Amino acid sequence: MTSARQLLTAGVTALAPAIWGSVYLVTTEWLPPDRPLLAATVRALPSGLILLVFARTLPTGMWLWRALVLGTLNIGAFLFLLFVAAYRLPGGIAAVIMTAQPMFVLILAALFVGEKIRLMHVVACALGATGVVLLVFKGTVALDYVGVAAALGGAACMATGLTMTKRWGRPDGVGLLPFTGWQLVAGGLVLLPFTLAVEGLPATITGPNLLGFAYLISLGAVISYAIWFRGIERLPVVAVSFLALGSPIVATLLGYLFLHEALSVLQLVGILVIIVAASLAQPRPAKQRRLGPAVTTAQDPGRTSIEHGEQRRSR
Repeated sequence: MTSARQLLTAGVTALAPAIWGSVYLVTTEWLPPDRPLLAATVRALPSGLILLVFARTLPTGMWLWRALVLGTLNIGAFLFLLFVAAYRLPGGIAAVIMTAQPMFVLILAALFVGEKIRLMHVVACALGATGVVLLVFKGTVALDYVGVAAALGGAACMATGLTMTKRWGRPDGVGLLPFTGWQLVAGGLVLLPFTLAVEGLPATITGPNLLGFAYLISLGAVISYAIWFRGIERLPVVAVSFLALGSPIVATLLGYLFLHEALSVLQLVGILVIIVAASLAQPRPAKQRRLGPAVTTAQDPGRTSIEHGEQRRSR
C-alpha cells in the first residue's frame, strides 16, 4: 500500500473513534438516564441483526466460536467493563487507564501477528498516555479498585480483540458487513442478560430517546464498526490501536461546544500530543532503493555498445 493510501486509510479509520466520542454526548442528552447497559445493548444487538438480515450470511464451522470470541472481546465485554469503569472512576481516570490499550497491543501484536516492537511505538505510547492525562484528568481523586480493574480489563479486551481480528481476518467469501454483524450480535447477546438483570427495560420511551437509539444503531455501531474492522484489515494493528485515542478528543470538544464545558490550554496541548502520538504510530513509506550500476550503464549508451562488442569477441 502506498503512503498516500495508508494515510487515507488511517484517516477513514479514525472516523470510527471520532463517532464513538460523540456517543457520550448522545447518551447524556438523548438516552434514558443511568442505563449504560441498555445503551450498550441497543447499540450492538439491533444493529447486528439488521446487518444479518440484509447480508443473509451466518457463521459456520470454526467461525461460530470465533465470531463469539471476537464479538465478546471487541463489543460485549469491552462495553460492559467500560461502563463499569466510567461509573466508578470519576474525573476521567477511566480514560487515562484505557490508554494502556496500545501498550497491550504492542505485546500481543508481537506475539500473535509478528509486528515488531519499535522505539517509535514506545515513544508514541508515552505521548498518548501523557496527552490523555492532560485532556481528561482533573485534580486528585480516590481510586476505586473495582473501577481500576474494570478499566484495565476493558483495555485488555480491546487490545486482544484488535489483535485476534487481525490474526484471524475474515473467512473467504464473507463481506465486511456480515462479518461486522456477527460480532455485533455476539456482543449484544453477551450484554443482554446483564442489561435485563441489572437495569431492566425503561417504563417509557420519549422522542429524544428514539433519536438517540437510532444514532447508536446507525452511526454508533453499523457504520463505525464496519469502518473500524476495515481499518484493522488494511493497517498494522499497532497503528489502529493508537487511532482509538481520538475518542476522548471528540468527546472533549463536543462537551465544550454543546454542553458549555471548560476547555483549558492544557487540554488543547493534550489534544496536540495525542495527535502527534497517533501520527508517530502510523506506518512509514518504504524507502526506495538506489539503483546500482544498471542506471549508469543505461545512461551511457556508448559504454553499453563497447561492452556488448567485447562480449561478442570473447565468444
